[in-house]
Amino acid sequence: MFSFQSINKYHSFLKENVDGCTIAVDHYLKEIEKKKHLHSFLEVFAEEAILRAKELDEKRKLGKPLGRLHGVVVGIKDVICYKGHVVSAGSKILENFKSIYNATVVEKLLQEDAIIIGRQNCDEFAMGSSNENSAYGVVRNAIDESRVPGGSSGGSAVSVQAGLTMISLGSDTGGSVRQPADFCGVVGLKPSYGRISRYGLIAYASSFDQIGIFSKTVEDAALCLEVVSGVDDFDSTVSEKPVPAYASELKIAPRKYKIAYFRQALEHPGLDPEMKATITQLINQLKLDGHTVDPIEFDLLNHIVPTYYVLTTAEASSNLSRFDAVRFGYRAPLVNSDLNDMYKASRSAGFGKEVQRRIMLGTFVLSAGYFDAYFTKAQQVRRILLNKSIEVFAQYEAIISPTVPSTAFKIGEKSDDQVAMFLADIYTVFANLVGIPAISIPLFTHSNSLPFGLQIMTNHFEETALLQLSDRLMN
Repeated sequence: MFSFQSINKYHSFLKENVDGCTIAVDHYLKEIEKKKHLHSFLEVFAEEAILRAKELDEKRKLGKPLGRLHGVVVGIKDVICYKGHVVSAGSKILENFKSIYNATVVEKLLQEDAIIIGRQNCDEFAMGSSNENSAYGVVRNAIDESRVPGGSSGGSAVSVQAGLTMISLGSDTGGSVRQPADFCGVVGLKPSYGRISRYGLIAYASSFDQIGIFSKTVEDAALCLEVVSGVDDFDSTVSEKPVPAYASELKIAPRKYKIAYFRQALEHPGLDPEMKATITQLINQLKLDGHTVDPIEFDLLNHIVPTYYVLTTAEASSNLSRFDAVRFGYRAPLVNSDLNDMYKASRSAGFGKEVQRRIMLGTFVLSAGYFDAYFTKAQQVRRILLNKSIEVFAQYEAIISPTVPSTAFKIGEKSDDQVAMFLADIYTVFANLVGIPAISIPLFTHSNSLPFGLQIMTNHFEETALLQLSDRLMN
Protein backbone atom coordinates (compact mmCIF):
# COMPACT_ATOMS: atom_id res chain seq x y z
CA MET A 1 0.00 0.00 0.00
CA PHE A 2 1.31 3.44 -0.95
CA SER A 3 2.13 5.90 1.85
CA PHE A 4 3.84 9.28 1.78
CA GLN A 5 6.29 10.63 4.35
CA SER A 6 8.43 13.07 2.38
CA ILE A 7 9.43 13.93 -1.17
CA ASN A 8 12.89 12.46 -0.62
CA LYS A 9 11.46 9.09 0.49
CA TYR A 10 8.94 9.20 -2.35
CA HIS A 11 11.74 9.64 -4.88
CA SER A 12 13.44 6.58 -3.38
CA PHE A 13 10.16 4.69 -3.88
CA LEU A 14 10.08 5.76 -7.54
CA LYS A 15 13.54 4.28 -8.10
CA GLU A 16 12.20 0.89 -7.05
CA ASN A 17 8.84 1.10 -8.86
CA VAL A 18 8.71 1.65 -12.62
CA ASP A 19 5.05 2.68 -12.42
CA GLY A 20 5.44 4.57 -9.14
CA CYS A 21 3.85 7.85 -10.26
CA THR A 22 0.79 5.98 -11.49
CA ILE A 23 0.55 4.14 -8.17
CA ALA A 24 0.77 7.44 -6.28
CA VAL A 25 -1.85 9.23 -8.37
CA ASP A 26 -4.22 6.27 -8.13
CA HIS A 27 -3.80 6.32 -4.33
CA TYR A 28 -4.53 10.05 -4.06
CA LEU A 29 -7.56 9.92 -6.34
CA LYS A 30 -9.05 7.19 -4.15
CA GLU A 31 -8.30 9.18 -0.99
CA ILE A 32 -9.85 12.34 -2.44
CA GLU A 33 -13.00 10.41 -3.32
CA LYS A 34 -13.13 8.76 0.11
CA LYS A 35 -12.79 12.11 1.90
CA LYS A 36 -14.75 14.31 -0.49
CA HIS A 37 -17.10 15.29 2.38
CA LEU A 38 -14.25 17.46 3.71
CA HIS A 39 -14.81 19.60 0.60
CA SER A 40 -11.12 20.32 0.24
CA PHE A 41 -11.28 20.17 -3.58
CA LEU A 42 -13.56 22.10 -5.90
CA GLU A 43 -12.36 20.12 -8.91
CA VAL A 44 -10.13 17.08 -9.39
CA PHE A 45 -8.15 16.75 -12.61
CA ALA A 46 -8.31 12.96 -12.53
CA GLU A 47 -7.83 12.03 -16.19
CA GLU A 48 -4.98 14.41 -16.86
CA ALA A 49 -3.27 13.49 -13.57
CA ILE A 50 -3.33 9.80 -14.58
CA LEU A 51 -1.98 10.66 -18.04
CA ARG A 52 0.73 12.87 -16.57
CA ALA A 53 1.76 10.11 -14.16
CA LYS A 54 2.13 7.61 -17.01
CA GLU A 55 4.23 10.10 -18.98
CA LEU A 56 6.53 10.63 -16.01
CA ASP A 57 6.88 6.89 -15.40
CA GLU A 58 7.86 6.52 -19.05
CA LYS A 59 10.36 9.37 -18.68
CA ARG A 60 12.12 7.46 -15.90
CA LYS A 61 12.16 4.25 -17.92
CA LEU A 62 13.92 6.08 -20.76
CA GLY A 63 16.54 7.44 -18.39
CA LYS A 64 15.77 11.08 -19.13
CA PRO A 65 16.77 13.87 -16.68
CA LEU A 66 14.15 14.24 -13.95
CA GLY A 67 12.77 17.43 -12.42
CA ARG A 68 13.24 18.29 -8.74
CA LEU A 69 9.54 17.66 -8.09
CA HIS A 70 9.34 14.59 -10.31
CA GLY A 71 6.01 12.88 -9.73
CA VAL A 72 5.10 15.03 -6.73
CA VAL A 73 1.31 15.35 -6.42
CA VAL A 74 0.32 18.98 -5.87
CA GLY A 75 -2.93 20.84 -5.27
CA ILE A 76 -3.40 24.53 -6.05
CA LYS A 77 -5.68 27.02 -4.32
CA ASP A 78 -8.57 28.28 -6.43
CA VAL A 79 -6.92 31.68 -6.90
CA ILE A 80 -3.95 30.40 -8.95
CA CYS A 81 -4.39 30.32 -12.71
CA TYR A 82 -3.91 27.06 -14.61
CA LYS A 83 -4.44 27.36 -18.35
CA GLY A 84 -7.61 25.72 -19.61
CA HIS A 85 -8.89 25.07 -16.09
CA VAL A 86 -11.57 26.86 -14.09
CA VAL A 87 -10.31 29.43 -11.56
CA SER A 88 -13.16 30.96 -9.58
CA ALA A 89 -11.52 32.41 -6.44
CA GLY A 90 -14.26 30.62 -4.52
CA SER A 91 -16.75 33.15 -5.93
CA LYS A 92 -19.98 32.99 -7.89
CA ILE A 93 -18.87 36.00 -9.91
CA LEU A 94 -16.14 33.85 -11.54
CA GLU A 95 -18.17 30.67 -11.74
CA ASN A 96 -16.98 28.50 -14.68
CA PHE A 97 -14.35 31.04 -15.77
CA LYS A 98 -11.39 29.26 -17.39
CA SER A 99 -7.92 30.68 -17.19
CA ILE A 100 -6.28 31.56 -20.50
CA TYR A 101 -2.72 31.31 -19.17
CA ASN A 102 -0.61 29.63 -16.49
CA ALA A 103 0.53 31.36 -13.34
CA THR A 104 4.32 31.49 -13.11
CA VAL A 105 4.27 29.07 -10.17
CA VAL A 106 2.25 26.59 -12.24
CA GLU A 107 4.77 26.83 -15.09
CA LYS A 108 7.60 26.14 -12.67
CA LEU A 109 5.82 23.20 -11.08
CA LEU A 110 5.19 21.61 -14.46
CA GLN A 111 8.75 22.26 -15.63
CA GLU A 112 10.01 20.31 -12.62
CA ASP A 113 7.73 17.31 -13.32
CA ALA A 114 5.04 17.94 -10.69
CA ILE A 115 1.53 16.51 -11.11
CA ILE A 116 -1.26 19.03 -10.45
CA ILE A 117 -4.21 16.97 -9.25
CA GLY A 118 -6.85 19.63 -8.66
CA ARG A 119 -7.95 23.06 -7.48
CA GLN A 120 -8.74 23.59 -3.84
CA ASN A 121 -11.55 25.33 -2.00
CA CYS A 122 -10.92 28.67 -0.32
CA ASP A 123 -12.63 31.69 1.19
CA GLU A 124 -14.01 33.88 -1.59
CA PHE A 125 -11.22 36.02 -3.09
CA ALA A 126 -9.05 34.83 -0.16
CA MET A 127 -11.10 36.91 2.28
CA GLY A 128 -11.62 34.99 5.49
CA SER A 129 -10.04 33.12 8.37
CA SER A 130 -12.23 30.03 8.46
CA ASN A 131 -13.02 28.86 4.90
CA GLU A 132 -16.71 29.47 5.60
CA ASN A 133 -16.90 32.22 2.96
CA SER A 134 -16.56 30.10 -0.19
CA ALA A 135 -19.50 30.32 -2.58
CA TYR A 136 -19.13 26.55 -3.02
CA GLY A 137 -19.40 25.38 0.58
CA VAL A 138 -17.50 25.07 3.83
CA VAL A 139 -14.25 23.09 4.18
CA ARG A 140 -14.06 20.81 7.23
CA ASN A 141 -11.08 20.12 9.46
CA ALA A 142 -10.11 16.46 9.08
CA ILE A 143 -9.17 16.13 12.77
CA ASP A 144 -12.62 17.29 13.95
CA GLU A 145 -15.12 17.74 11.15
CA SER A 146 -17.27 20.07 13.28
CA ARG A 147 -14.43 22.61 13.22
CA VAL A 148 -13.06 25.02 10.64
CA PRO A 149 -9.70 24.33 8.95
CA GLY A 150 -8.75 28.01 9.01
CA GLY A 151 -8.63 30.29 6.03
CA SER A 152 -8.47 31.52 3.52
CA SER A 153 -6.42 28.57 2.17
CA GLY A 154 -8.41 25.98 4.11
CA GLY A 155 -8.83 23.52 1.25
CA SER A 156 -5.09 23.52 0.57
CA ALA A 157 -4.28 22.93 4.25
CA VAL A 158 -6.80 20.09 4.63
CA SER A 159 -5.54 18.33 1.50
CA VAL A 160 -2.07 18.00 3.06
CA GLN A 161 -3.49 17.27 6.52
CA ALA A 162 -5.80 14.50 5.25
CA GLY A 163 -3.25 12.94 2.88
CA LEU A 164 -4.94 14.08 -0.34
CA THR A 165 -1.80 15.69 -1.82
CA MET A 166 1.90 15.69 -1.01
CA ILE A 167 2.13 19.48 -0.99
CA SER A 168 -0.24 22.33 -1.81
CA LEU A 169 0.06 25.95 -2.84
CA GLY A 170 -2.03 28.61 -1.15
CA SER A 171 -1.87 32.37 -0.84
CA ASP A 172 -1.14 34.44 2.25
CA THR A 173 -2.33 38.06 2.52
CA GLY A 174 -2.52 38.28 6.32
CA GLY A 175 -2.00 34.72 7.52
CA SER A 176 -4.00 32.67 5.03
CA VAL A 177 -1.31 29.97 4.82
CA ARG A 178 0.04 30.02 8.39
CA GLN A 179 -3.31 30.14 10.22
CA PRO A 180 -4.88 27.10 8.48
CA ALA A 181 -1.54 25.29 8.75
CA ASP A 182 -1.74 25.85 12.51
CA PHE A 183 -5.36 24.67 12.74
CA CYS A 184 -4.62 21.58 10.64
CA GLY A 185 -1.27 20.58 12.14
CA VAL A 186 0.90 20.98 9.03
CA VAL A 187 3.77 23.22 7.90
CA GLY A 188 2.69 26.53 6.35
CA LEU A 189 5.31 28.82 4.78
CA LYS A 190 4.85 32.41 3.63
CA PRO A 191 8.03 33.67 1.91
CA SER A 192 9.23 37.27 1.74
CA TYR A 193 7.14 39.59 -0.40
CA GLY A 194 8.67 39.33 -3.87
CA ARG A 195 10.33 35.93 -3.38
CA ILE A 196 7.69 34.18 -5.51
CA SER A 197 6.08 35.75 -8.58
CA ARG A 198 2.44 36.76 -8.15
CA TYR A 199 1.75 36.54 -11.89
CA GLY A 200 -1.36 34.44 -12.27
CA LEU A 201 -2.47 34.89 -8.66
CA ILE A 202 -5.91 36.54 -8.48
CA ALA A 203 -5.24 39.67 -6.43
CA TYR A 204 -6.83 40.51 -3.11
CA ALA A 205 -4.38 43.14 -1.81
CA SER A 206 -1.41 43.46 -4.15
CA SER A 207 1.15 44.84 -1.69
CA PHE A 208 0.40 42.03 0.79
CA ASP A 209 -0.37 38.90 -1.28
CA GLN A 210 2.22 36.16 -1.47
CA ILE A 211 1.94 32.57 -2.66
CA GLY A 212 2.77 30.11 0.11
CA ILE A 213 3.36 26.39 0.63
CA PHE A 214 1.75 23.65 2.72
CA SER A 215 3.69 20.46 3.45
CA LYS A 216 4.24 17.69 5.97
CA THR A 217 7.91 18.57 6.50
CA VAL A 218 10.10 21.65 6.44
CA GLU A 219 12.38 19.94 3.93
CA ASP A 220 9.50 19.53 1.45
CA ALA A 221 8.52 23.18 1.88
CA ALA A 222 12.15 24.18 1.29
CA LEU A 223 12.37 22.16 -1.93
CA CYS A 224 9.09 23.54 -3.26
CA LEU A 225 10.17 27.10 -2.40
CA GLU A 226 13.41 26.51 -4.28
CA VAL A 227 11.43 25.46 -7.37
CA VAL A 228 8.75 28.18 -7.48
CA SER A 229 10.89 31.19 -6.45
CA GLY A 230 12.88 33.52 -8.66
CA VAL A 231 12.80 36.28 -11.24
CA ASP A 232 9.85 36.71 -13.57
CA ASP A 233 9.44 39.20 -16.40
CA PHE A 234 5.68 39.19 -15.80
CA ASP A 235 5.89 40.53 -12.22
CA SER A 236 7.64 43.83 -11.63
CA THR A 237 7.54 43.34 -7.84
CA VAL A 238 9.41 40.02 -7.81
CA SER A 239 12.93 40.06 -6.37
CA GLU A 240 16.00 39.54 -8.53
CA LYS A 241 17.98 38.10 -5.62
CA PRO A 242 19.44 34.65 -6.38
CA VAL A 243 17.40 31.71 -5.10
CA PRO A 244 19.40 29.65 -2.58
CA ALA A 245 19.39 25.86 -2.57
CA TYR A 246 17.05 25.88 0.41
CA ALA A 247 16.65 22.11 0.78
CA SER A 248 20.37 21.30 0.79
CA GLU A 249 21.12 24.22 3.13
CA LEU A 250 18.99 22.58 5.81
CA LYS A 251 21.79 20.11 6.33
CA ILE A 252 24.30 22.55 7.89
CA ALA A 253 25.63 21.79 11.36
CA PRO A 254 23.39 22.88 14.28
CA ARG A 255 24.20 26.20 15.89
CA LYS A 256 22.86 28.58 18.53
CA TYR A 257 20.36 31.29 17.55
CA LYS A 258 19.54 34.76 18.80
CA ILE A 259 15.75 34.85 19.06
CA ALA A 260 13.29 37.51 20.17
CA TYR A 261 9.63 37.41 21.10
CA PHE A 262 7.15 40.24 21.54
CA ARG A 263 6.26 40.39 25.24
CA GLN A 264 2.81 41.85 24.54
CA ALA A 265 2.04 39.03 22.09
CA LEU A 266 2.58 36.35 24.72
CA GLU A 267 0.74 38.35 27.40
CA HIS A 268 -2.25 39.28 25.22
CA PRO A 269 -5.54 38.55 27.04
CA GLY A 270 -6.97 36.90 23.92
CA LEU A 271 -4.31 34.17 23.88
CA ASP A 272 -5.43 30.75 25.11
CA PRO A 273 -3.77 30.20 28.55
CA GLU A 274 -2.61 26.67 27.72
CA MET A 275 -1.01 27.87 24.47
CA LYS A 276 0.74 30.65 26.39
CA ALA A 277 2.08 28.18 28.96
CA THR A 278 3.28 25.74 26.29
CA ILE A 279 5.13 28.41 24.27
CA THR A 280 6.63 29.83 27.47
CA GLN A 281 7.89 26.34 28.29
CA LEU A 282 9.46 26.11 24.82
CA ILE A 283 11.18 29.47 25.33
CA ASN A 284 12.65 28.23 28.60
CA GLN A 285 13.84 25.03 26.93
CA LEU A 286 15.49 26.99 24.12
CA LYS A 287 17.38 28.99 26.74
CA LEU A 288 18.49 25.80 28.47
CA ASP A 289 19.72 24.54 25.09
CA GLY A 290 22.02 27.55 24.81
CA HIS A 291 20.01 29.82 22.53
CA THR A 292 19.50 33.50 23.31
CA VAL A 293 15.77 34.20 23.69
CA ASP A 294 14.79 37.69 24.82
CA PRO A 295 11.46 39.49 25.30
CA ILE A 296 11.13 42.80 23.47
CA GLU A 297 8.52 45.52 23.80
CA PHE A 298 5.90 45.81 21.07
CA ASP A 299 3.31 48.40 22.06
CA LEU A 300 1.78 48.50 18.57
CA LEU A 301 0.26 45.00 18.76
CA ASN A 302 -3.30 46.31 18.99
CA HIS A 303 -2.72 48.61 16.00
CA ILE A 304 -1.68 45.99 13.47
CA VAL A 305 -5.09 44.42 12.76
CA PRO A 306 -6.84 47.80 12.13
CA THR A 307 -3.89 48.90 9.97
CA TYR A 308 -4.02 45.67 8.01
CA TYR A 309 -7.76 45.85 7.33
CA VAL A 310 -7.72 49.52 6.31
CA LEU A 311 -4.97 48.92 3.76
CA THR A 312 -6.05 45.53 2.42
CA THR A 313 -9.69 46.52 1.97
CA ALA A 314 -8.59 49.67 0.13
CA GLU A 315 -6.51 47.57 -2.26
CA ALA A 316 -9.34 45.05 -2.60
CA SER A 317 -11.78 47.82 -3.52
CA SER A 318 -9.49 48.72 -6.41
CA ASN A 319 -8.54 45.19 -7.46
CA LEU A 320 -12.06 43.80 -7.49
CA SER A 321 -13.48 46.67 -9.54
CA ARG A 322 -12.42 44.72 -12.66
CA PHE A 323 -15.12 42.11 -12.01
CA ASP A 324 -17.92 44.05 -13.68
CA ALA A 325 -19.87 41.25 -15.46
CA VAL A 326 -19.13 42.80 -18.85
CA ARG A 327 -16.30 40.69 -20.28
CA PHE A 328 -16.54 37.51 -18.21
CA GLY A 329 -18.06 36.05 -15.07
CA TYR A 330 -21.53 36.06 -13.60
CA ARG A 331 -24.09 38.52 -14.99
CA ALA A 332 -27.45 39.05 -13.31
CA PRO A 333 -30.58 38.82 -15.50
CA LEU A 334 -31.26 42.29 -16.90
CA VAL A 335 -34.48 43.99 -15.91
CA ASN A 336 -33.72 46.99 -18.11
CA SER A 337 -30.93 48.28 -20.32
CA ASP A 338 -29.28 50.58 -17.74
CA LEU A 339 -25.55 49.77 -17.40
CA ASN A 340 -25.28 50.92 -13.78
CA ASP A 341 -28.21 48.70 -12.81
CA MET A 342 -26.47 45.76 -14.48
CA TYR A 343 -23.25 46.47 -12.57
CA LYS A 344 -25.05 46.72 -9.26
CA ALA A 345 -27.25 43.67 -9.78
CA SER A 346 -24.38 41.49 -10.99
CA ARG A 347 -21.89 42.49 -8.30
CA SER A 348 -24.50 42.28 -5.53
CA ALA A 349 -25.45 38.75 -6.56
CA GLY A 350 -21.96 37.65 -7.62
CA PHE A 351 -20.00 38.70 -4.53
CA GLY A 352 -20.64 37.11 -1.13
CA LYS A 353 -21.34 39.13 2.02
CA GLU A 354 -17.76 39.14 3.31
CA VAL A 355 -16.38 40.36 -0.02
CA GLN A 356 -19.08 43.03 -0.23
CA ARG A 357 -18.23 44.13 3.32
CA ARG A 358 -14.54 44.54 2.50
CA ILE A 359 -15.15 46.30 -0.82
CA MET A 360 -17.41 48.82 0.92
CA LEU A 361 -14.95 49.34 3.76
CA GLY A 362 -12.11 49.85 1.29
CA THR A 363 -14.13 52.28 -0.79
CA PHE A 364 -14.98 54.21 2.38
CA VAL A 365 -11.36 54.58 3.56
CA LEU A 366 -10.34 55.74 0.07
CA SER A 367 -13.11 58.35 -0.16
CA ALA A 368 -12.21 62.04 -0.24
CA GLY A 369 -13.34 62.85 3.27
CA TYR A 370 -11.62 59.95 4.98
CA PHE A 371 -8.49 59.17 2.92
CA ASP A 372 -6.07 61.06 5.20
CA ALA A 373 -7.79 60.00 8.40
CA TYR A 374 -7.64 56.29 7.61
CA PHE A 375 -5.57 55.25 4.58
CA THR A 376 -2.71 57.72 5.03
CA LYS A 377 -2.57 57.08 8.77
CA ALA A 378 -2.47 53.33 8.20
CA GLN A 379 0.41 53.73 5.75
CA GLN A 380 2.28 55.70 8.42
CA VAL A 381 1.75 52.91 10.95
CA ARG A 382 2.96 50.40 8.36
CA ARG A 383 6.17 52.38 8.02
CA ILE A 384 6.63 52.43 11.81
CA LEU A 385 6.15 48.66 11.89
CA LEU A 386 8.75 48.21 9.15
CA ASN A 387 11.20 50.33 11.14
CA LYS A 388 10.48 48.17 14.18
CA SER A 389 11.30 45.01 12.23
CA ILE A 390 14.56 46.54 10.99
CA GLU A 391 15.45 47.45 14.57
CA VAL A 392 14.71 43.95 15.87
CA PHE A 393 16.57 42.11 13.12
CA ALA A 394 19.64 44.27 13.68
CA GLN A 395 20.03 42.36 16.96
CA TYR A 396 18.20 39.07 16.48
CA GLU A 397 17.96 36.39 13.81
CA ALA A 398 14.34 35.43 14.39
CA ILE A 399 11.10 36.39 16.13
CA ILE A 400 8.86 33.68 17.56
CA SER A 401 5.21 33.99 18.54
CA PRO A 402 1.95 32.06 18.62
CA THR A 403 0.50 31.64 15.14
CA VAL A 404 -3.08 32.07 16.33
CA PRO A 405 -4.74 32.98 19.67
CA SER A 406 -6.73 29.73 19.93
CA THR A 407 -7.09 26.30 18.37
CA ALA A 408 -9.58 25.66 15.55
CA PHE A 409 -13.07 26.88 16.45
CA LYS A 410 -16.42 25.34 15.60
CA ILE A 411 -18.01 25.94 12.20
CA GLY A 412 -20.42 28.86 12.61
CA GLU A 413 -19.00 29.87 16.01
CA LYS A 414 -17.69 33.26 14.89
CA SER A 415 -19.81 33.86 11.80
CA ASP A 416 -21.77 36.68 13.46
CA ASP A 417 -18.81 38.26 15.26
CA GLN A 418 -16.60 39.91 12.66
CA VAL A 419 -14.34 41.55 15.28
CA ALA A 420 -13.56 38.15 16.82
CA MET A 421 -12.88 36.76 13.34
CA PHE A 422 -10.56 39.64 12.45
CA LEU A 423 -8.67 39.29 15.75
CA ALA A 424 -7.81 35.71 14.80
CA ASP A 425 -5.19 37.35 12.54
CA ILE A 426 -3.51 39.30 15.35
CA TYR A 427 -0.22 37.36 15.24
CA THR A 428 0.07 36.73 11.51
CA VAL A 429 -0.57 40.10 9.82
CA PHE A 430 2.68 41.68 11.04
CA ALA A 431 4.75 39.62 8.58
CA ASN A 432 2.57 40.74 5.65
CA LEU A 433 2.58 44.39 6.69
CA VAL A 434 6.39 44.49 6.64
CA GLY A 435 6.97 41.86 3.91
CA ILE A 436 9.12 39.41 5.88
CA PRO A 437 9.04 35.60 5.62
CA ALA A 438 7.15 33.60 8.24
CA ILE A 439 6.26 29.99 8.91
CA SER A 440 3.95 28.03 11.18
CA ILE A 441 5.32 24.69 12.31
CA PRO A 442 3.18 22.04 14.06
CA LEU A 443 4.89 21.45 17.41
CA PHE A 444 2.12 21.08 19.96
CA THR A 445 -1.17 19.38 20.83
CA HIS A 446 -3.71 21.11 23.08
CA SER A 447 -5.57 19.27 25.85
CA ASN A 448 -8.62 19.49 23.57
CA SER A 449 -6.70 17.15 21.20
CA LEU A 450 -6.33 19.85 18.52
CA PRO A 451 -2.94 20.85 17.10
CA PHE A 452 -1.34 24.26 17.37
CA GLY A 453 1.94 25.59 16.12
CA LEU A 454 4.69 28.11 16.59
CA GLN A 455 5.19 31.04 14.23
CA ILE A 456 8.75 32.00 13.32
CA MET A 457 9.69 35.16 11.39
CA THR A 458 13.05 36.25 10.01
CA ASN A 459 14.40 39.27 8.14
CA HIS A 460 13.63 39.98 4.47
CA PHE A 461 14.86 37.16 2.20
CA GLU A 462 16.32 35.23 5.12
CA GLU A 463 14.27 32.13 4.29
CA THR A 464 17.36 29.96 4.72
CA ALA A 465 17.68 30.85 8.41
CA LEU A 466 13.89 30.54 8.82
CA LEU A 467 13.87 27.03 7.38
CA GLN A 468 16.98 25.91 9.26
CA LEU A 469 15.58 26.99 12.63
CA SER A 470 12.18 25.49 11.84
CA ASP A 471 13.70 22.17 10.79
CA ARG A 472 15.78 22.02 13.96
CA LEU A 473 12.72 22.66 16.17
CA MET A 474 10.71 19.95 14.40
CA ASN A 475 13.44 17.30 14.60
